Amino acid sequence: MGKPEFIELLSFHLGWFSIGSTVLTTWFLMGVIVLVAWVGTRRLDIETPSRLQMVMEGTVMALQSAIEDIAPGHAARLLPFIGTLWLFIAFANLVGLIPGFSSPTSDLSLTVALAILVFLSVHWFGIRIDGLRLYLKHYLYPNPLLLPFNLLGEITRTLALAVRLFGNMMSLEMAALLVLLVAGFLAPVPILMLHIIEALVQAYIFGMLTLVYVAGALQSHEVQHKE
Repeated sequence: MGKPEFIELLSFHLGWFSIGSTVLTTWFLMGVIVLVAWVGTRRLDIETPSRLQMVMEGTVMALQSAIEDIAPGHAARLLPFIGTLWLFIAFANLVGLIPGFSSPTSDLSLTVALAILVFLSVHWFGIRIDGLRLYLKHYLYPNPLLLPFNLLGEITRTLALAVRLFGNMMSLEMAALLVLLVAGFLAPVPILMLHIIEALVQAYIFGMLTLVYVAGALQSHEVQHKE
């Protein structure tokens, strides 16, 4: 669907780095999320909560419940990262519906960055909870001969996480463009609904896979503790 014209005009360079539409849109989304969080938590009222407060509380409770189902006992620790990741990807997928914007998740560079962040977070939570020695030991479980396969699995699932989100969002935008070219503007509502549903589904899948990866590492450590 092409890059937004006004964002191209805002693009600039910082030395060797090029700040393009993907980075600018990401910064914009970060600002929106921070602003909404600040406005929604500025005046909390237990007795008569505002609509925004109720929406935010419901969202947090839903995220916390989903995390608790996959990683029991770790919801409080994982919620800030997993919840933020879920919300950011949902916003990033949906921003393409705004005229003049394109979804930054249709850029492979962003999805790779998110996948690397997930990769690092798995190790961070594992080391933080069980310590470096026990965390590294789980790569030898249940048999030291599986060490190369365990290491290869870490790399391949990270690549798959990046390519899956990128491929789905890019194909979604291309499909929407092709339908509009063929049918004109006779079917804008179905296209819009398809984009919204697919954007939310992809955000859910990415966040859920991240949660499964982190929970899998934590559960493997718990199995070692029991033994």
